Amino acid sequence: YKGVRRPSRFDFDVVVIGAGAAGLVSAYISAALKAKVALIEKHRMGGDCLYTGCVPSKGLIRSAKVAQLFRTGEEYGLQKAVPQVDFKTVFERIQKIISTIEPNDSVERYSGLGVDCIRGEAMIKDPYRVEVGGKTLTTRNIIVAAGASPIVPPIEGLDRVKHLTSENLWQLRESPKRILVMGGGPIGCELAQSFARLGCETILVERGDRLLAKEDPDVSKFIEDVFKREGVQVKLNSEVVRFEASGSTSLAHTKDGNKIEFDVVLVALGRRANVKGYGLENLGVTLRKNGTIETDDYLRTKYPNVLACGDVTGPFQFTHAASHQAGYAVLNALFAPFKSFKADYSSLPWATYTDPEVARLGLNETEAKESRIAYDVHRYEMAHLDRAICESEAKGFVKVITPKGSGKILGVTAVGAHSGDWMAEFVLAKRKGLTLNDILNTVHAYPTFAEANRFVAGIWKRKTAPQGALKILQRFHAFRRG
Repeated sequence: YKGVRRPSRFDFDVVVIGAGAAGLVSAYISAALKAKVALIEKHRMGGDCLYTGCVPSKGLIRSAKVAQLFRTGEEYGLQKAVPQVDFKTVFERIQKIISTIEPNDSVERYSGLGVDCIRGEAMIKDPYRVEVGGKTLTTRNIIVAAGASPIVPPIEGLDRVKHLTSENLWQLRESPKRILVMGGGPIGCELAQSFARLGCETILVERGDRLLAKEDPDVSKFIEDVFKREGVQVKLNSEVVRFEASGSTSLAHTKDGNKIEFDVVLVALGRRANVKGYGLENLGVTLRKNGTIETDDYLRTKYPNVLACGDVTGPFQFTHAASHQAGYAVLNALFAPFKSFKADYSSLPWATYTDPEVARLGLNETEAKESRIAYDVHRYEMAHLDRAICESEAKGFVKVITPKGSGKILGVTAVGAHSGDWMAEFVLAKRKGLTLNDILNTVHAYPTFAEANRFVAGIWKRKTAPQGALKILQRFHAFRRG
């Protein structure tokens, strides 16, 4: 590189910045491939996923689900009961869950795997040098896995009311009587439903015209109806423009002139890539308009030996997407220029852990329309699934998008209990180029939620059955009957 002196030898093959999901997997794979790797983390190994994201939120969602089961006991032949929620214990349980998982991401474990774990703030000096703790490390490659942080907009008065984000939410020990949730995306929806189920008066404000805007409108409407039945006050086309603290009461003033009283506001308006404070500016690395690090299809920045993966580059802000990218980043770092591996997102699923869950793979119906391809939609209602009926979970649907007249899987949307789990069959099928016919011919245990996959494949089969051949068969059977 112009003006940069390349070291004659290197301390490391890879230096990874950030020990969240992307960083941990990058370090793990590098060490497994016998490369010398350093992992730098300024705070805690495990990152947002373990301490403030996926893990604690799923713990909260489970407690909220149990509370809801108390209320709906009559559906199961049990006496209806009002759950006595011990808010402090709920959140202490979450900390126990984190403590149980923590060793998997610990310094001790990764050191045992051969990773040099360094606690401190990294500072990239040039494409070959990273400074940490007053020491300069030389490295053939740098992998940036610095993650993202919650977006907190500069709304007037926000600093004068009690406000939380997904980062500091987990410090709660007392139940807020009224909680205002700003944002109707996955994080806002998951947490709003959970707080409502735990007994909080919950108001969800979304400036758009529907929840979960990246999903199909029928999915958005379905979840909105569930929320309203459970007591979540959903306010669409509404945007908070000013906060006001008045004695013990807090007020949110919306753009349309309404006022909302609350005790705590939870800001869930998305996440912004962490691109400052560790020397990217020293490299002049290009950022996209959305603030993420610009990389090519091989996760390389403008410097081929400086790569990025996870939330810091996107385009998906999921733990499993970060882990998936990390594998490509490591391979492209260690084996360039001999071999390059293009990141593949064609079979990447995701799920929103509302109840019921919303799972996605590939194109949805909205995207299929926008792409102007000729497609078919095949839909199966969970109301007909035996296992769902047995568990009083007979709500939701599975919707598969295929090319016109074909069984090839372009995309799947599933709304239903545990849909994030049984979506895996579609993920494998799409990745391996299997069709709905293959899923139809696969034996599924009875009764399971995964049978929904086979039933939607059966709907496709009936639609595409050759009518001419069936008429011939009908005459054939009639002939044999004499």
